[in-house]
Amino acid sequence: MNQYYKERFEAQRRVAKKLAPTMEVNEILERLREEARNMVPVAMEACILMLDPDAQKYTRPLQCALYDRPVNCISCKRKRPAIQKALLQKKGIVVSNSEAIQRRDGAEVKIGPEAAIPVFVDGKILAIISVVAKPGTRFSRKDFYLIRDLSEIAGNAIMAARRHWAVTQEKIEIAQKLAHLSPFVPQSVRRIVDQNPEMLTQEKEKKEVTVLFLDLEGYTRLSAHRPETEVNEMVEKMFSSFVDPIQRSGGDINETAGDGLMIIFKNDDARTNALNAVKAAFDIHERNLNLNQEFGEKFGETNVNMGINSGMALLGMSTFKGSLDTRMTYTASGPVTNLAARLADYAQGGDILIGETTKEMIEGLWPVFDRGWAQLKGIDTPLRIYSLLKGPS
Repeated sequence: MNQYYKERFEAQRRVAKKLAPTMEVNEILERLREEARNMVPVAMEACILMLDPDAQKYTRPLQCALYDRPVNCISCKRKRPAIQKALLQKKGIVVSNSEAIQRRDGAEVKIGPEAAIPVFVDGKILAIISVVAKPGTRFSRKDFYLIRDLSEIAGNAIMAARRHWAVTQEKIEIAQKLAHLSPFVPQSVRRIVDQNPEMLTQEKEKKEVTVLFLDLEGYTRLSAHRPETEVNEMVEKMFSSFVDPIQRSGGDINETAGDGLMIIFKNDDARTNALNAVKAAFDIHERNLNLNQEFGEKFGETNVNMGINSGMALLGMSTFKGSLDTRMTYTASGPVTNLAARLADYAQGGDILIGETTKEMIEGLWPVFDRGWAQLKGIDTPLRIYSLLKGPS
């Protein structure tokens, strides 16, 4: 083991440097996965399976690259023999002969050996690091030590990020209790003003953004046939379940309008905005499917339709003055926002439609399905639109 001291020390220092700038759990998981892929030359894919029962509250599952479309790593790997043996024996395991990965389209992905290393925190397994090697290769002793070192770093980093998340949630709960003191100013705007008071008087700026609109299909039907209190309770619970995935992906909830939400992704990097919007959309879609199972018997199926578009928008504070109050919001305006809204209007059955620019930014990362030409309301010429789903859910 001593002969790998230098390599292990350098790897640990490199990982620590990568993790230092962030306290967001999913960012930590992605960086750990990237490091696992880089440090093990024979790696075909690496995943970190979160086994903490509370994980769904503060993170989203990684998506396995061995499939033809995004697949939750836990769904892909949880029942694999290497994972099961590592859990049973509570130690690192390497399985030399592994069965091929069965994809949903019926195809098989042949793989080599699998390594599974538990991530321990206070004597309990918090997660599993899974590394799949290429066919015809094998893990070296150095590979195994490097993955094991990574598991120790992962445990500390994840727990620190989880504690940070818990403190943040507590602050959010307190802020919500005090929200009645300023009902006409959204919390996102108050936060912006608190941090940068000068933004109240600043001119709007042009910036690359991605805008995600979502609305509930069937809201009008529900409102007409169910008591208002029941509908409001259902809608509130549904929208509340979307807040975490939106915030985890760096989105800012800008507007609520009865049965819809507008979310802005305004990171400094345009492509990052598009990727984060798509990740949020997949998370929202999955939560919608789960909520339909919960509410379906009482309310019938209520789908969430989404539209995503990327481009240049006018970003900044807007003030709306009425006879009784003045309301402020931080919004993105322009054709990019309008098209995202029209795509959400056009979507049916829980579809996720995206514009041409967003499609180009995510090319090769997720499958995109051509929906052909469409005449969208309020837009003069037909546009080619695309979906992130094979067909309406």
